[in-house]
Amino acid sequence: MSLNKDGSYTGFIKVQLKLIRPVSVPANKKAPSIQDTRKSSLRSQAVKRRTSFYLPKDTIKHLHIISRTCASEVIEALLKKFMVVDNPRKFALFERTEKDDQVYLRKLSDEEQPLRLRLLAGPSEKALSFVLKENETGEVNWDAFSMPELQNFLRILQREEEEHVRQILQKYTHCRQKIQEALATQTPG
Repeated sequence: MSLNKDGSYTGFIKVQLKLIRPVSVPANKKAPSIQDTRKSSLRSQAVKRRTSFYLPKDTIKHLHIISRTCASEVIEALLKKFMVVDNPRKFALFERTEKDDQVYLRKLSDEEQPLRLRLLAGPSEKALSFVLKENETGEVNWDAFSMPELQNFLRILQREEEEHVRQILQKYTHCRQKIQEALATQTPG
């Protein structure tokens, strides 16, 4: 960290991204053809397209910020670095602390200053680190999502349901086999 003349300071924070859901990024656009450039201006206005994908698990990003940078600005900077076009309100920044082999997460308010918290906690990452996660507010505001996002959620839910059913069937099949093996080894009487 370095101290600025105005009393603020700059430094790096490390943020671990623990995102479960996919994020949206702008879809790749092909270069416009000659025919595209000849079309009227109304027709040449591109429809905003998105592509959704999962960020690699436990991705870590370092950000260079100033002491006045608040948590909401850190979230926006992270999304910008990964070119994520999702609403920043869908995400939350958490402080992660370890104490007595227990991990504690606390959601930062939008106004809290992560670099200041990092300085107060000292150099140990066990004392304090930062994690970006989905903002779990309880009730989902489905109106905030686009149609492709909603369709993607339905596909994800379908996959999760199929996986859950497969696990349950596997569990009961295994249990049934053990019971049948136990019955086969016992002599009647």
